[in-house]
Amino acid sequence: MRRLRSLAFNAVLVTAGLLLSIWCFVSFRHRTENGVIRVAKLWCGISLAALRWLCGITVRMEGLEHLPAGGVIIAAQHQSELDILIWITRLPRPAFVFKQELRRIPAFGALLEPGGMIPVDRGGGAAALRSMLAGCAKALEKGHQVVIFPEGTRTAPGVRGHLRHGVAVLARATGAPVLPAATDSGLVWGKDALNKVQGEARVRIYPALEGLGQEALMAALAEVYYERGV
Repeated sequence: MRRLRSLAFNAVLVTAGLLLSIWCFVSFRHRTENGVIRVAKLWCGISLAALRWLCGITVRMEGLEHLPAGGVIIAAQHQSELDILIWITRLPRPAFVFKQELRRIPAFGALLEPGGMIPVDRGGGAAALRSMLAGCAKALEKGHQVVIFPEGTRTAPGVRGHLRHGVAVLARATGAPVLPAATDSGLVWGKDALNKVQGEARVRIYPALEGLGQEALMAALAEVYYERGV
């Protein structure tokens, strides 16, 4: 029954995403940055409602009071695809740093950059890093919450990931505050997409880390992710 419910949810997730992406893509008024974000929030809202109804998975987020009014870097722990849905729905103006391969997804991929998302070529070296930094700086100036996953990929609960230093470089280059965020979302939605477990996914945003050097910042993030948690 669990796998059947998970399959039904996946069908809702993909179908709603495809239809809304096509609608947004063909509608000129929805291809503006704000328009794409609104449609993305609608898709994520539908998906989270289906997740709750079909799989019995709810979300609890704490620490939103730590979000400043302007641009900020959110250095989020990454355990599940659920993390994307959570951040898009809970942040006013989210901007994700995404691997450029996602551009290849039909309809959806063509909307990422118009929606204010920031591509990065993970094998592109210094030039790719400069491009990513410029994109993030522009987003921060416009008041976006830039979401970056220092682990680089989904990491299973209880596993200590390898944190990448891009977030520290970004913080130094822009001077923006870094808010670390821990999660246990992988306990309810792991890498097996057909084995979602009923329960509550938790996310906790911690106060901003400011004035830290690169190594101190990375150590502070590791402490939040793997010692303090949610």
